[in-house]
Amino acid sequence: MFANRNDAGRQLAKVLDTYKGQRPLILAIPRGAVPMGKVIADALEGDLDVVLVRKLTSPYSSEFALGSVDESGWMFVADYAAGSGGTPEYMEREKQRQMETLKARRAQYTPFRQPLDPKDRITIVIDDGLATGSTMIAALHATWAKQPSKLICAVPVAPPDTLEKIRPYCDELVCLSAPYNFQAVGQFYADFNQVSDEVVMETLRQAHKP
Repeated sequence: MFANRNDAGRQLAKVLDTYKGQRPLILAIPRGAVPMGKVIADALEGDLDVVLVRKLTSPYSSEFALGSVDESGWMFVADYAAGSGGTPEYMEREKQRQMETLKARRAQYTPFRQPLDPKDRITIVIDDGLATGSTMIAALHATWAKQPSKLICAVPVAPPDTLEKIRPYCDELVCLSAPYNFQAVGQFYADFNQVSDEVVMETLRQAHKP
């Protein structure tokens, strides 16, 4: 059990301490992972930015992910998507809908600068926890395409089968807890309140003050 996202960030930073002083780039998946990312970036003397990806949701439930898409339009489709309403036509419509959201979020979160470039940098992609892993797979794929020197996935908690899906997409996988009784990420936090867009923007502003 983690007290909150800051607590999870501090615990992850201890495990990632070997990268302190190497100017790692911490890429957080909004919104929940951004405050956690600031804790890790500060502890490791690194830089913080966001990696923008979106779930491709089921036509029957906005909480159930059938896949994910990154800013380039690359799409990950889960092997169970077709049996859960994810026809090719539906997935294409859902992809376009989520890419509009990605464009809007990029303009909102980093309006006055380019995204930080992972090329030739140790890059750590983080989230506050994984369920299906679809979003993280898209985030790692998008980051790997930009040629980091090393790509690390770091999360506080995830089910074991999801970690196995994630492993091929990164050079190193760090997870503090992999319980078999996993139902939802929030069950492992005492405080798992939603993070607002305003908090994301303020955290990024603080991280990028001249």
